[in-house]
Amino acid sequence: MSRYDSLCSVAGPVSRETFDRLRAFETVFLKWAARMNLAAPSTLADLWSRHILDSAQLLPLAPGARSWADIGSGGGFPGAVMAILLDEQPDSSIILIESNGKKAAFLRSALAELAPRARIAAERAEAVMSAQPAPEIVTARAVASLHDLLALTEPWLAAGTRTLFHKGRDYRAEVKTAGDTWNLDLIEHQSAVDLQSVILEIGRIRRV
Repeated sequence: MSRYDSLCSVAGPVSRETFDRLRAFETVFLKWAARMNLAAPSTLADLWSRHILDSAQLLPLAPGARSWADIGSGGGFPGAVMAILLDEQPDSSIILIESNGKKAAFLRSALAELAPRARIAAERAEAVMSAQPAPEIVTARAVASLHDLLALTEPWLAAGTRTLFHKGRDYRAEVKTAGDTWNLDLIEHQSAVDLQSVILEIGRIRRV
């Protein structure tokens, strides 16, 4: 399967222009990753599948959503990938929240031409959330435990935001721990890239 076909298989129909932008992001990412820690070195040889496709699979899970926020964007997964995909939708917006100044600088540089409408916030998530209207979707990947993510995003979830959180093989233990504090409206989406991973979609939460 070609890279373009693999992208469409997880993200749905994507233009060739957007595909080319994602390939360009891949190139820029690898250049920066040679100088700073943007992702685990062991995953760079399979960057397209392990990171880009893994991020792109979020798009069809919220096809009508136009306002997005990504917490702890790091090297841009899933935030930068989503920013490039959403650039096809002129009424969409996304904010990438990354408190590390060097990583935020990378995101600004990489997305300046590839997804110019994306906003990069080099601040702690708590500060951004107090000033930012609740988005329709909030994402996070390899940032914190589910319990901590829910504690952080609780104000947004109370206002109607839905989560799309990447979680790995130990996600059931995280769900159980979070369930000690909250009743969760939870949907588990099997990852289209890694059979041991899921995307956790959570709507409003209520404290137990």
